[in-house]
Amino acid sequence: MAESNFVDYVKIYCRSGKGGRGSTHMRRAKYVPNGGPDGGDGGRGGHIILQGNRNYWTLLHLRYDRHVLAGHGESGSKNRSFGKDGQDKVIEVPCGTVVYNAETGDYICDVTEHGQEVVLLKGGRGGLGNWHFKTATRQAPRFAQPGEPMQELTVIMELKLLADVGLVGFPNAGKSTLLSAVSSAKPKIANYPFTTMEPMLGIVSYRDGKSFVMADIPGIIEGASAGKGLGLRFLRHIERNSLLLFMVPADSDDIRKEYEILLNELKTFNPEMLDKQRVLAITKSDMLDQELMDEIEPTLPEGIPHVFISSISGLGINVLKDILWQELNKESNKIEGKIESIAHRPKDLSHLQQELADEGEDEDLDFEYIDEDDDIEDLEDFEYEEDWDE
Repeated sequence: MAESNFVDYVKIYCRSGKGGRGSTHMRRAKYVPNGGPDGGDGGRGGHIILQGNRNYWTLLHLRYDRHVLAGHGESGSKNRSFGKDGQDKVIEVPCGTVVYNAETGDYICDVTEHGQEVVLLKGGRGGLGNWHFKTATRQAPRFAQPGEPMQELTVIMELKLLADVGLVGFPNAGKSTLLSAVSSAKPKIANYPFTTMEPMLGIVSYRDGKSFVMADIPGIIEGASAGKGLGLRFLRHIERNSLLLFMVPADSDDIRKEYEILLNELKTFNPEMLDKQRVLAITKSDMLDQELMDEIEPTLPEGIPHVFISSISGLGINVLKDILWQELNKESNKIEGKIESIAHRPKDLSHLQQELADEGEDEDLDFEYIDEDDDIEDLEDFEYEEDWDE
């Protein structure tokens, strides 16, 4: 993964802007001996805003920009002039990005739509100028409000791809071959396990100009939940999928047993994934004749649609598309409703540091902020007393 441009996990430091302080200026004008207070309010600090962008498909652009700092609000000035608001910092992320607190592991927010904006950190409010505090008995207040402080947070961003169909299977089950056969995607295909090292999306054309999105993830093996193989780190990419397509080769010793192993690994990762619609595809079926297919069919799992396919010869591919389209368009399986119902679980603190180390994101991102003008006032805010010796 080191040389890949596909980045689905980053840790960044965010800091909003502090509010500008209010001014303590007193009005000075010719022939106005007691002008009274006219100090303006301080400006608002800049927000940290997340914005969904469908033109991004990876978090690569954030890997080399780990510190996101919004602008500070400027102080108020004379004549009730308001200070300038701090510049907001907008972080563009791919649709499907989930944000967690890097220290506690708590879920913060989720960006799923193009153009959707989420305020991650609010900037501090500007302080009130001294003219707000004048009363009949206090006509020359020489104080004002300071601005609210900035907010700091280190967050983890995870990308969960948005697709209609997710491919689930052991290594070398034919997932990448199927994706290349039904879409224009060009995944790496070879005769050894774990050829696919990163998720890949493909758009599958259907009848009458219709289409749906298919996601291919690296293969999982028995014990993946315990860290074997590539573990379960890529399974988050099919958490949002509306339908799961299980793929088991026709030359497997026991198709039902392999299907149950895959199902158990999904259950270990997230029990809610068992609520998704499932379809079983027996791949590499060009090695079988009709008689063998009839013998295998009674041994397949009950209550789940199944189809024999071959990505090389094209056997059963159109039937598979029909089944997938039919399952996707069931009223109980609309992806628009599924996205809103996803329950994001907090990260397990006992495994969080190990997860960060595995992803290469265990670097300390603390940012030391030096406030250079915290106690410096504008010269016009000072009062001078002049004693003339006569």
